[in-house]
Amino acid sequence: MMKAVRSFTAVRWLAVLAVLLCVSPDAALAQRTRGIAMVEERLALVVGNAAYSWDPLDNPVNDARLVGDALQQAGFKVFRHENLGRTAMVNAFREFGDRLNERTIAVFYYAGHALQVRDNNYLVPIDVAPRSEDEVPVVGLDVGFILGRMSHARSRVNIVILDACRNNPFAGKTRPARGLAQMDAPVGTLLAFATAPGKVAEDGPGPNSLYSLNVARHLVTPGLPVESMFKRVREAVIQGTDRRQVPWESSSLLGEFAFVPGVATSIASKPELEAAG
Repeated sequence: MMKAVRSFTAVRWLAVLAVLLCVSPDAALAQRTRGIAMVEERLALVVGNAAYSWDPLDNPVNDARLVGDALQQAGFKVFRHENLGRTAMVNAFREFGDRLNERTIAVFYYAGHALQVRDNNYLVPIDVAPRSEDEVPVVGLDVGFILGRMSHARSRVNIVILDACRNNPFAGKTRPARGLAQMDAPVGTLLAFATAPGKVAEDGPGPNSLYSLNVARHLVTPGLPVESMFKRVREAVIQGTDRRQVPWESSSLLGEFAFVPGVATSIASKPELEAAG
């Protein structure tokens, strides 16, 4: 009788062991699967507007291509658009916003005309020609529209980069309004401007603006926190414009984020800084 009990106990423990051996890998796989399911998707909307009939720009399309390539290198799925009219811009914003959710990391980059009117900032499509400053809110697109779409999606990281702080051609007709107005970043968002509020950015003597050139260059630095990345951009632009242009950011990001994983160096090398200048 005792021998039978022992045999039964041994069989029972063998069965338990077999179950553990079979289930544990599945459990581990399930755990990994849950982790994979939560992996964030990197999405970027990149727009370059240059072909304005009333004030064409030289560099925005080149800048958009350059930054788009850098974002793609950093693992983003990039939605690229050039010389958009108003309807096309609205649709691009809507479609991009619909792709975002709590598992996405979202970047919006814009190069082109943008105007400040009564402390609000408006992106200007290429197919509108406002005759006065008062028409800008009607024909332009409020930056708050795309910020609202990104915030509503509750992405962990939202980054908006505006190389668009050119002068307001209607400033003399109503009241002076240079550059873009200061904006506060919503929670989980970083706003990056090519220059400080109320100031004007330079288009640059070459095929790219100095700001976007340095954004693309430093964006792909492994392990560099996004705040430090924009600090490097600021240093390079200040140096390259003899302090005429000072890039500016407003951040309410939560946690850490780097465009490219890895280990960052503490400071940029001297040759790198000289090249940026």
